[in-house]
Amino acid sequence: MATRRRPLWLLSLGGLVWGLSLAGAANVTGSPPNLVVLLMDDMGWGDLGVFGHPSKETPNLDRMASEGVLFPSFYAANPLCSPSRAALLTGRLPIRNGFYTTNAHARNAYTPQDVIGGISDSELLLPELLKKAGYANKIVGKWHLGHRPEFHPLKHGFDEWFGSPNCHFGPYDNKAAPNIPVYRDWEMIGRYYEDLKIDRKTGEANLTQIYLQEALDFMSRQHTSQQPFFLYWAIDATHAPVYASREFLGTSQRGLYGDAVREIDSSVGRILNHLQKLGISENTLVFFTSDNGAALISAPHQGGSNGPFLCGKETTFEGGMREPAIAWWPGHIPAGQVRVWDRLPSSLSAQECQWALFRSEWGGVPTREWIGWSL
Repeated sequence: MATRRRPLWLLSLGGLVWGLSLAGAANVTGSPPNLVVLLMDDMGWGDLGVFGHPSKETPNLDRMASEGVLFPSFYAANPLCSPSRAALLTGRLPIRNGFYTTNAHARNAYTPQDVIGGISDSELLLPELLKKAGYANKIVGKWHLGHRPEFHPLKHGFDEWFGSPNCHFGPYDNKAAPNIPVYRDWEMIGRYYEDLKIDRKTGEANLTQIYLQEALDFMSRQHTSQQPFFLYWAIDATHAPVYASREFLGTSQRGLYGDAVREIDSSVGRILNHLQKLGISENTLVFFTSDNGAALISAPHQGGSNGPFLCGKETTFEGGMREPAIAWWPGHIPAGQVRVWDRLPSSLSAQECQWALFRSEWGGVPTREWIGWSL
């Protein structure tokens, strides 16, 4: 059996999230905090009003920032979808987790129709760690870490999945290539463009609303069951070909891409409001960011803004790797903060780490060692 890789969260979004989570959890005497990660696809640093976009069409995300903490210097691990997501969930840089190229030595799932690789069993993902701590884990949307059965998210720590192994590329003719499948857990329930409609001419699709309802229903069920949860909401409306539901089409000054951003902003607002309605917002850390910068090759109609930064997706310039990032946790994160985050807090004790996450050891490796904190 391959040795499970120990994640070093210091280099990942996971490290930031758990740094915030642990800092708050040390003051909690009840259950561990819930975790909601809202990961956008190809959304640029400059797409949010709070980061200076002149359209000011993201009131809910701007409110989230005003009620939480804004990170103006937050970086993805890679300027491309699969490597960035692999780093987020493993806590390891792409060159270590295998998602760094398409050569014979890598496990890149950039284009599932052509690349047969995916996340290795030797990698230890965040949902696997959380499952050990008693969490229920759900992914909604784009997985992008492999499309073969051995790479399925339910084999890597998630309990539920509604979404696709890839982005909504297409439509294909089902001769040279099939349309991308969509899954509920292990069952393929349809394909993009065939069963889940996307109109390439108008940009109309109801996918964001479907993904939103999946998130709301999951949070409600977990609240009822009193089980801590991890929701990974990885939607792809801002990835070309961009889409939005009929309600939002034509409502933005920015065209179709702006329509998609407005619908995402509305959905984030509904997620935050739902947590408050359930009475669990003070026990839920919500983190919003993007996998990489806006794809300038698709701009302006199908791509976003990286603000003042050079270039975008698929480049290692600032525009490709500096991402919008907001953390929200009422009662734990003081409102209205702006932080430049260079490292995780190192003041937490080993006892706090163990209490907040995992009271036992994983394979004989102490929690403080495989989490990677300098204690």
